[in-house]
Amino acid sequence: MDVIQLPNGNLLVPESALAEGGQLIGDAYVEIGPADAEYDRLAEHALTEEQLEERRRRWQEGDADLQRQFAEYRASLGVAPGPVPRPDAD
Repeated sequence: MDVIQLPNGNLLVPESALAEGGQLIGDAYVEIGPADAEYDRLAEHALTEEQLEERRRRWQEGDADLQRQFAEYRASLGVAPGPVPRPDAD
């Protein structure tokens, strides 16, 4: 999860919620402002929402090429196109 810089200057910072035994319950974002002691350190690596969207778009474009290459590989093996079966599927 990335640190996100909001248009108002605040940051959305990932934070994990843990159960008493240390098990991960979930991940969420908390909003902090410039008055927070960790703000300057976290802001150094923060991405804007536009930068994150551009990163997602590039990943999806890369994924499309990777999926095409995998389909070609499967075809070269004589495997029918379609979803890859999950190892735990019956």
